[in-house]
Amino acid sequence: MDKIAVIIANLRKEKSWSQTDLANESTVSREMISKYERNIAIPSVDAAKKIADAFDVSLDYLVGEGVNASFDKKTLKRIEAIEDMSDDFKTHLFSIIDSVIRDYKTQQAYK
Repeated sequence: MDKIAVIIANLRKEKSWSQTDLANESTVSREMISKYERNIAIPSVDAAKKIADAFDVSLDYLVGEGVNASFDKKTLKRIEAIEDMSDDFKTHLFSIIDSVIRDYKTQQAYK
């Protein structure tokens, strides 16, 4: 099965949406969504963009390709905001992030 078929189905299930719900959110017909999920058709760029927007993910994420394929839109927006910060703010933020990651890894090690 093609990546996009699996990703669309998984994202839809994560949101507990029916195909009709996704059709309403994306303005892509339910019939086409069904075809995409069954790997009978591949969405056009326009349809893929509408579906990605409905799920609030990037096109890279939706198709499972590219440098941003593992990030949702919220994560990408955060990364972009970090890139705009001064070095002092970045240093402070990364210190906090590193502390949280360290604590998480410690918790996981003792499970």
